[in-house]
Amino acid sequence: MVEAWYMDESQEDQRAPHRLRPNRAVSLEQLRRLGVAYRRLDADNYETDPCLKEIRRAENYSWMDIITIHKDKLPNYEEKIKTFYEEHLHLDDEIRYILDGSGYFDVRDKDDKWIRISMEKGDMITLPAGIYHRFTLDENNYVKAMRLFVGEPVWTAYNRPADDFPARKQYMKFLAEEASNGV
Repeated sequence: MVEAWYMDESQEDQRAPHRLRPNRAVSLEQLRRLGVAYRRLDADNYETDPCLKEIRRAENYSWMDIITIHKDKLPNYEEKIKTFYEEHLHLDDEIRYILDGSGYFDVRDKDDKWIRISMEKGDMITLPAGIYHRFTLDENNYVKAMRLFVGEPVWTAYNRPADDFPARKQYMKFLAEEASNGV
């Protein structure tokens, strides 16, 4: 099951857990209020999994590929790791399904604090368009992930600040509505 927590401010190794002391856990409900969706699937059978097939149909995820992030598997590995860890947003949702290995997605909460989401085999996450986030491997230095898109993939990341994009404005409106609902 996915685990999330508020991060410390340390600038040391980005692959370390960076938990506050004492730890401040973040629930799935708190992530949901940020627009982050989580599912647990059977990664051992992803090629034939009826649950994944239904999710792809229901969400219109028509395009997918698989990326392996490891120094021996990914061209320009060091450069890519730095790019993934730059705080950015996308104009479309980011959907990632961990097939093997592990890593961290960090997202900003409504008060602009970092939350670290530990992802491992079987975890699927959807980050909404307009949320500031970043990705890094953990200390195992390996992840194999499925990337899903609605339509043709758009790989463009907009580094912070990117507050003038309609996707960011729409995301901020979503956060305001969540807050006004008293949730």
